Amino acid sequence: MNNFLRQCCTGIFLGGLLVSAQVQAQEFRIGFVSTDRIFKEANTAKAAQAKLEQEFSKREKELVDQGATLKSMADKFEREAPTLSESQRATRQKQLVEQDRDFQRKRREFQEDLNSRKNEELQQVLERANKVVKQVAESEKYDLVLQEAVYVNAKHDITDKVIKVLNSGSVK
Repeated sequence: MNNFLRQCCTGIFLGGLLVSAQVQAQEFRIGFVSTDRIFKEANTAKAAQAKLEQEFSKREKELVDQGATLKSMADKFEREAPTLSESQRATRQKQLVEQDRDFQRKRREFQEDLNSRKNEELQQVLERANKVVKQVAESEKYDLVLQEAVYVNAKHDITDKVIKVLNSGSVK
């Protein structure tokens, strides 16, 4: 009888543990945030993009104009090359190479500057978004919020909530 009582108590205890584990598993809340969507849809990200466009548009236009001028000069050289003397051809070819080298250098510098500023602006957007994610997670009692995943069931996606808070400007 003592053995039977011990087995019953063990069974009740194990059953209680299983029920407790199931309740805890049901209370564990997971959320997901798409940083890509935040970078595309949040007003702060759109403002950062507009700021970058304004900041770099003049240099970009200058590069486009310089590229067009260089192409025009190269086309003209190709047309006139057969009629030029050897020294004139060599001189103009050297000038074109130097101008192309200068153009490529300016284009590289522009791209590096743009990428650097873009990273700075996106970092600020991400920091602000992370504050909002934490705010939403704490207020809605999420245990875990992921930003990268291979697959996410839509019921766990809280991106809309985060974008809504970001766009409302009520970041704590």
